[in-house]
Parts: sequence; structure tokens; C-alpha cells
Amino acid sequence: MKITSVECLILDKSFPFILVHTDEGITGIGECFRRQPTVTKKIVDDILAPSIIGKDPTQTESRFRDMAKAGSALEIGGAIWIGIAGLDIAMWDLKGKALGLPIYELLGGKVRDRMPVYASSMKRDMTPLEEAKRASSFVEQGYKAYKLHSALPGYIDHPGDQTIHTVTEVRKAVGDDVDILVDVNGAYSVHHGIEIGKKLENLGVFHFEEPRPHYDLDGLSQVANALTIPIASGEMIYSPYEYKDLMVKGQVDIIQPDIVKTPGFTTMIKIANMAETLGVPITCHNTQPTISTVAHAHFVAATTGVPFKQEYNIEPVSIRDETPVLASPLNISEGYMDIPNGPGLGIELDMDAVKKLTNV
Repeated sequence: MKITSVECLILDKSFPFILVHTDEGITGIGECFRRQPTVTKKIVDDILAPSIIGKDPTQTESRFRDMAKAGSALEIGGAIWIGIAGLDIAMWDLKGKALGLPIYELLGGKVRDRMPVYASSMKRDMTPLEEAKRASSFVEQGYKAYKLHSALPGYIDHPGDQTIHTVTEVRKAVGDDVDILVDVNGAYSVHHGIEIGKKLENLGVFHFEEPRPHYDLDGLSQVANALTIPIASGEMIYSPYEYKDLMVKGQVDIIQPDIVKTPGFTTMIKIANMAETLGVPITCHNTQPTISTVAHAHFVAATTGVPFKQEYNIEPVSIRDETPVLASPLNISEGYMDIPNGPGLGIELDMDAVKKLTNV
């Protein structure tokens, strides 16, 4: 099997999708992270695709090296890794389709039949009571955990922060049997992060995400060592080397790779093996609820070191809710997602919807 062409399609001006076509008529699908999609498309079209066309897509490790070398990924970093992510996912999809196996089988086989998910709220403009009411509504839908994004990103220790008030109201609304997760996107100083963290401990919060920015490894370690609440981080980094430093120097309790950034199954495997060696569990960062979510589900299905509920975006997303691009919707109920069991990712795209969204 050889790659004949690669397409990077930007859906709804926001979501970079990848189609990898082959001489055997099989097409692999993938998705890249949604930031700066025109930059991603330029990288895929001009740098990454030429490095793999004419080559065997099922040799995923070799193709990954081809792309990393062509893009000077270890020098240039994030934007290159994001492009590689979508292509890597698509080639794993191709490998599964060629072998007639779901990706979770290629990763070693299932260790769980469904992926537990939590309702991830992205809104930052609600009052504490409004957030509490919203959290309660998702618990009524069957979710057993809810994440709120609080504090004010871009500021440090802003006096308008209502995190503790909001979590207090959410806890009252959902009771003690529902997990609450709190993400502040690095908006605290070390001392204030510790102060807030102790209050979150008393409120029974499940994890405290990015009290300090990902690059402040010393600050993260200080907060982590001062608290018993698990500290989570990792959505803003890409390579295994960065994850090693996050775990060893940052001493976080949970890492959060995102398969459309990290990049792809090829890197997620390496990170999972390293995290298992260090005894650090994984909770995937996941805000894109179509191909990205399915890719995460295959990884979670086959990886023992992913014991917790995984992120699922509950906000309106055009390619899922207004013009669905998946031929069949994902089955999510009672806080669990069924894992597609067809070859590769096990999903098909509605190409009419893809065409419509590509031309908006």
C-alpha cells in the first residue's frame, strides 16, 4: 500500500481534517487541533504530506520519523506536531482498515469496553448559581463528573476570581457522589494556588488543573507537594521529552496529553509507557468531539494507565451539532461512551456534510 495524496480540509473555518488516500482505494481520516487551522493546512500541504507520499502508511513509526524530520519538529515545535498529529491518526486508521482491525486491537487489545467521560463546561461567563444549575442538569443526564473552567486566564490572582464560590455552589447542587474537576489555566501564583488548593481539598474536588502554567515546572512542583489534591497538567505540551519533565520536575499527579496535539497514537503510546514506569495516570485533554474523541476512545480502551473519566466537550460544536460530520453519532449515555469496533477508527464521515462545511 502506498500513499497517493493527502488532503487537509478546514471545516467551518475552524477544524482541520486529514484525508490520506492510497493506491488501494482505502482512505484514512484524522484530525488536527483547531487553533490556527490555516497554519496547520500550510504545514500539512507544503511540508508534511510531501515527506510521506509514495510511502507505506501502515509503517506508522517510520512515517512519523519522516514527518518529524521534514518539519524539524524538535526545533520548531507545536505547529509541526499538530500537523503530524492528524496525519498520524489517519495512518493508524489506514493500518486498521488494511488489517480489518479496530485501532484498540493494534494497541494491544481492550482493557475496558467503554470510555467513562465527564461533562466539560467551557463557559466562563456564568455566575456560581448558574454554573451549579448547569452542573446539576448534566448529572441528571447521567454524567458522574463535571469540570468547570474558572479563574481568569491571562491574569494572576485576579480579585474577580470566583472559583471557591462557584465550586461551593456546584457541590451543593450535585451532592457528594459526583466528581468536580477545576481548571484555572495557570491563573494563580504559587502561594495563591496552594491557598485555593487547600480550599478545593475541603470541597472534595477530584483534580486541580494547571494552578501554574505548564512551563513553570518548579511552581507546579511546589503546589503539588503542598497539597493532597491531585494536580493535573499537560494540555499545552507536545513531545515525550516535555512530558518527562512535567512528571519528573513538575511532579504533577495526572498528565493530560491530547492526541490531536501530542501528536497522534505514535506519541501517545510512548507517553503512556513512560507514565506507567513513573506511576503517573493519564486523563486525556479532549475538546473536539468528533474524530479526536474517537481516537482518544481507542487509546483509552487499550491503555491501563488511563483509569479516570475522560473529557467530553458539552458546548455547542458545529461539526457535531449543527451539521454532523460523522455518518453515525457517537453513543454517549450515563457517563460512558461506546467505543466504535469497526476497522481503524471504526467511523465514517458524511462527505456531503464535510463538503458543505469545507466551502462555508
